[in-house]
Amino acid sequence: MKTIGKINTDYIYAANDTVPREFPKYTTQLMNLANSNAQGTRPNVVGPMATYFQEFLDEIPAPSIEDWENWYTDREPAAKERAKARILPQIERLKEAIQLIDESLVDKWLDDLLIDKTYNGLYVQKAIIQKVSEHFDVPFAVSSAADESKGIDGYIGGTPISVKPESYESLKKSKEQIDVPIVTYKVNKSSRNIEVFIPSDLDPHE
Repeated sequence: MKTIGKINTDYIYAANDTVPREFPKYTTQLMNLANSNAQGTRPNVVGPMATYFQEFLDEIPAPSIEDWENWYTDREPAAKERAKARILPQIERLKEAIQLIDESLVDKWLDDLLIDKTYNGLYVQKAIIQKVSEHFDVPFAVSSAADESKGIDGYIGGTPISVKPESYESLKKSKEQIDVPIVTYKVNKSSRNIEVFIPSDLDPHE
């Protein structure tokens, strides 16, 4: 197989004989945000669009965008009003929020992003060690610099442990040797929650 090139949105619109609608600058970004917050175009509001469109293609042999508009409107005549009823109040909330944004709030937001979220997002070892200690109901301690050189990140009770991401086993260097139990973790990309995994034989009470 070999590539013959890429197709962009403009190409698709032209191939389908449709003209992109024009919007004032930034307005679609705000409406997309309002819609995301309001969940205004979820299937329970506007219908299962992918399923509907396949049904439409099965019924209409040579479709046009006008055919689709008529087909969909007949199927879901109140969908747009239901969506607007959710989205418009959220637009008003965004308008109110924008009025609150000034230089001091931008400073605060940047501190939260660059300092707080970076620190707490990347330095997760202490929280993971604490979570494991709570699981076993024993005290914990973070490691010293000397411990870290041995691959020890902390102690659960008196048991040393190492904390590594779930991908560690597949990415670790062949010469790296850690002689303590390894606790691994996995970050959920959407929720940013962290799932912690412990070795089945880890028991700090022994």
